[in-house]
Amino acid sequence: MKDLILAIDNGTQSLRALVFDQNGAICAKEQVYFTEFDSPQPGWVEQDPNMFWDALIQACQGLWESSVDPQRIAGVTVTTQRATVINVDASGQPLRPTISWMDQRKTDHQPDLGGVWGTLFRVLGLQSTIRYFQSEAESLWLRRNQETVWRNTHKYLLVSGFLNYKLTGEYIDSSGSQVGYLPFNYRQQNWASPRDWKWKALAISPNILPELRPPGDTLGTVSKTAAQKTGIPKGTPVIASAADKACEVLGSGGLLPHTGCLSYGTTATINVTHTKYLEAIPLLPAYPSAIPGHYNMEVQIFRGYWMVSWFRDQFGFPESREAKRKGVAPESLFDDLVNQVPPGSMGLMLQPYWSPGLRKPGPEAKGAIIGFGDVHTRAHLYRAILEGLAYALKEGQERIERKTKQPINELIVSGGGSQSCAAMQLTADIFNLPTWRPKLYETSGLGAAIVAAVNLGFHPDFPSAIQAMCQRGDLFEPNPIHAKLYRDLYRDVYRKMYPRMQPLYARIREITGYP
Repeated sequence: MKDLILAIDNGTQSLRALVFDQNGAICAKEQVYFTEFDSPQPGWVEQDPNMFWDALIQACQGLWESSVDPQRIAGVTVTTQRATVINVDASGQPLRPTISWMDQRKTDHQPDLGGVWGTLFRVLGLQSTIRYFQSEAESLWLRRNQETVWRNTHKYLLVSGFLNYKLTGEYIDSSGSQVGYLPFNYRQQNWASPRDWKWKALAISPNILPELRPPGDTLGTVSKTAAQKTGIPKGTPVIASAADKACEVLGSGGLLPHTGCLSYGTTATINVTHTKYLEAIPLLPAYPSAIPGHYNMEVQIFRGYWMVSWFRDQFGFPESREAKRKGVAPESLFDDLVNQVPPGSMGLMLQPYWSPGLRKPGPEAKGAIIGFGDVHTRAHLYRAILEGLAYALKEGQERIERKTKQPINELIVSGGGSQSCAAMQLTADIFNLPTWRPKLYETSGLGAAIVAAVNLGFHPDFPSAIQAMCQRGDLFEPNPIHAKLYRDLYRDVYRKMYPRMQPLYARIREITGYP
C-alpha cells in the first residue's frame, strides 16, 4: 500500500527527510547537518553541491533503517533554500562550489542596459536600483571572474533544480522554487519573455535554465541510479512543490490575506497570500506561492534569526556549556535570558540590518544598537535582538497593508524561533495581535507534503488538504500594557532610526567600502 509522502527539506543548516501520512502526521524523520560554509574571501559563502545530494542519500537510508517501508512511499517532493546557485556541466557534475544566498560578493561597474529599457529606467530614476540588481547577480560575477566555468556550464540551477535532477535525471524544476537573480517573470510564474530586460541585464541564455512546471505537477520519476543510492523505489513520482518559505506558509495553514505568516528562520520574513500579484515594495516581487496561481507578498530581514546563532557564538558560552551537560540545544535555554528583562529592554533598541538590502533598507544599511546604559547586560542585548526583529517585521506588515488595503488581524509564526515562548509572546505584544504557532514544527516539509498529497489524490484540493493536514498549536494573546509600551517605542524610536542613520551608513560605506 502506497500511503505515505516523502518530503525532502534542504535548508541552510541541514537537510531533513520527512515521511508524512495523509493526515499530516510525521511518521519518521532523519536530519543531516551540513559542514561549515567555506569563505575563500571575506563575505563569500560557498558549499560543495554534492554535499546536498550526499545528505539526501544519508537521510533516506536512515529512514529505511528506522523501520519505514520504502514501498509505502507514494511520492517524493523537494523544498529547498532559495537563491543558492549551482553550475553543472554536460554530465550533470558541479563545476564549482555553490554560491549561497548569504554570499555578499558583488560585481560593480556594469554597463547601462541601453536601448528602450535603459531609457525607461533612466526616466523612472531606477538606474541605481538596476545596477544594484546586477551587482548582486551571481551570473555576472561568474562571467567576469570565472569565464571557463561559465563557458562550460550546461545548466544553471538552484538547489531545488539540482536535487530534482539527481532524483529524476531530468533538468526540470518547480516554478514555485525560482527565487533569486534569474530572468523569471514573477507575475506569470515562468521564465521571462524573450524581450524582457532581465535576460540582457543578467547575461543568461535560456538554454542553460531548466524546464519549469507549476507546483503540484509531476516532474518525473525516481531514476534507477537514484533508487540504488537513496533506496526510494524506482519509478516513484517526483512532484513539484515550492521554495521553503512558500512551503512554510502553506504548511502553517495561513492562506488568507488577513493572516500574516511570520518565519523566524535564518532569514526572517512576513508573508501574506493573495490571488492577485502585488508588490509590497516596488521592484521587489511577490514570490510564487506553493499553490498554483497564488502569490506570497513578502518582506524579508536577511540573516534574521541567524542573529540568535551570532549571539550564541559571541555571548552564549554559559548556555552552551549548560546545554552540553543537559544534552539540549543552547537556544532552548535562552528564554531564561529574555524573561530576566522587562519588555522594551530598558531602552535598548536594535535595528537588525545585519546584511544590506535592495530598497528600504538600501544597500548602504547596517545594523545599529542604541540606548546603552550601565544597567544593560547580555540578557538585555538578547531580548533587544528579538524585539528588533519583530519591529522590522511589523514595519513589513504596515507596507503590506498599505498595498493590499487589507488589515492583518492574526499571525502564525513558524521557523526555529517559533519554539521560543518568550519570542512568541513579545511578537504578540509588538504586533498587538493574537499569535499562533503551528502544532507541527516542520512546516516547510509539511507544506511540500500538502502539495504532493493533492497531486497523488489523497485529498481532492488544497483547502481539503490543508484542513486535513494542518493544525494550529499554542495561542499567544497580546498583553495590553506591554503592547502600549512597544507601540510607543516602535512609533517614536524604531521607525525614526533608519532615516536618521542612513546618511551615516552611506558615509561608512564610502570610507570603508563595506558592504
